This record gives sequence, C-alpha cells and structure tokens, in this order.
Amino acid sequence: MGFFKSMSISSSGLSAQRLRMNTLSANLANANTTRTDEGGPYRRRDVVFTANPTGSPFEDFLNGTHGAQLSEVKVADIHQDTKEPRRVYDPTHADADSDGYVEMPNIQVMTEMVNMITATRAYEANATAINEAKQMAVKSLEIGR
Repeated sequence: MGFFKSMSISSSGLSAQRLRMNTLSANLANANTTRTDEGGPYRRRDVVFTANPTGSPFEDFLNGTHGAQLSEVKVADIHQDTKEPRRVYDPTHADADSDGYVEMPNIQVMTEMVNMITATRAYEANATAINEAKQMAVKSLEIGR
C-alpha cells in the first residue's frame, strides 16, 4: 500500500508541475503580446498549489501514520496578474496610444526562466521518486520468491 501511495503523491506532483511549466511557457510566449481577445496586453499567469491530504484520519491511525499526514499536490487556481501593464514608448507600434506609449505585459523573461528551471527540477524529483518506489516494489517481489 505504501508503494502505491508514494506513487500517487509523486504523480500528483508531476501533473501539477507539468501544468506549471505549460503556464510558464505561455507567459514566455506572450511576453510581447499587446493585444488579446479580452482586450489589452497579455496578463501573466501563475499556478497556485495546495496540499490535499491523502486518506482519512481513521485510515492514517490504522496505518500508524497519524500525526505525519501525507498530502498530494493539487492545483487550487491559475492566478492572473492584476498589476497595471508596463508602458513603453514606441510611437511606431500598431497599438501605441496618441502619446506613443504601448501597454506591454508585466513579464520578466529572466524570472520566468528561473521559475521554469525550478518547475523542471521539481518534475524530475517527482519522476525519480516514482522510479525509486517502482524499484523498491520490484525488489520486494524478488524477496518473496
């Protein structure tokens, strides 16, 4: 049962980090998008995670794991940035206002790249945890032969 629970927890982390990487990719791809369907420049998005307890208190008590509650990663929300867009002077731009300013997304490429590296590392850590749990399960089966 412990192998499956650890795989379930790690797979929830994989799913969450994959969504985070997709959202960060969208932010990077739209770093210079000044016009969207909603109107105005693209708004940066960020994934909000929450811990979702696995099992029930009774199940944890029976398993001897009460007090050390295990949690899966769940996506609580995809938050859209509410800050005012950056104003950049570019009178030649098609979306420039009468003063020559263009509203640009509040996306810092370096920050998004650092977040992408962090998400990639977390994804790799969860994949490694799944592989290790799988190897432990295989070794347990070999011992039983």
